[in-house]
Amino acid sequence: MMLASTVRGLCRRSFSTSKVLAAQQLTVRDALNAALDEEMERDERVFILGEEVAQYDGAYKVSRGLWKKYGDKRVIDTPITEMGFAGIAVGAAMAGLRPVCEFMTFNFSMQAIDQVINSAAKTFYMSAGTVNVPIVFRGPNGAASGVGAQHSQCFGAWYSHCPGLKVVAPYDSEDAKGLLKAAIRDPDPVVVLENEMVYGQGFPVSDQVLDKEFVLPIGKAKIMRPGKHVTLVAYAKAVETAMLAANELAGKGIECEVINLRSLRPMDSDTIFKSVQKTHHLVTVEQGWPQSGVGSEICARIMEHETFFHLDAPVWRVTGVDVPMPYAKTLEAAALPQPADVVLAVNKVLGTK
Repeated sequence: MMLASTVRGLCRRSFSTSKVLAAQQLTVRDALNAALDEEMERDERVFILGEEVAQYDGAYKVSRGLWKKYGDKRVIDTPITEMGFAGIAVGAAMAGLRPVCEFMTFNFSMQAIDQVINSAAKTFYMSAGTVNVPIVFRGPNGAASGVGAQHSQCFGAWYSHCPGLKVVAPYDSEDAKGLLKAAIRDPDPVVVLENEMVYGQGFPVSDQVLDKEFVLPIGKAKIMRPGKHVTLVAYAKAVETAMLAANELAGKGIECEVINLRSLRPMDSDTIFKSVQKTHHLVTVEQGWPQSGVGSEICARIMEHETFFHLDAPVWRVTGVDVPMPYAKTLEAAALPQPADVVLAVNKVLGTK
């Protein structure tokens, strides 16, 4: 009798997890690599350039195998001169090619910001719509680990401030593949802000994601977890922070609706508005600095929309601390938002303990 009940219990358990077991695991690195490979195969105008992207297979191995497959003309190692190779890439885009310009880290994109903003982002407008600049600027963004202040900042607010650019910030493997493919196919400049801390992280993906024609729309957020008590809005690695906090809060009976922005410009305000009108509470989560941040922009949009009248408490921002990133590991952790910070923020807006 006991044996039979044990077998039934095991069967129930196996059935309850069969869907998860069936999903394939794909790392963010492999998702980005697949997106590049598929788009280069699909369109011979697509090429990659940047530091160590070819013979070394990329500083983070995102372009692994592509130089051997496509050769020197389509996977190009550049000198260490961001201003120079970003300018070459912008000119190639104006001439009708579709360059993918890799910055080893977006911190180094500051060397090329004139090319990104003044040459790429503004040309379509300044040419009265006659010159498209179909270029992708991609690479790791935000905090890494133990690399100091000048290698650890988030440029989400910087680039999403600029008209003429589209800015996406993928979190998981589905985001990475679908958004990078969309960026490469887009007729305008797209900044793809990745996070190196999740490059080696595997996420379950469906057969649809693995399909060569899988593309995500730029400008559309994703509800990662439905809820009814409070809305958590995050992007990139902060989505993980929000999800961990939501799991903890669920144990206390608080159901959080977690929104993965995916796209910072254009931003999917409608998804945020609908969620807040349901939950009546909002907490934003980001690793960037608080002043003029993405969370600040979301707060302003709520204030300027009728959704403001649906709020039962002020919007709360959870951000990185307003200091350059410390080098010491303990201080680095203290400078970044943690799940406990999100839990505290939710308790404050809900008036719970």
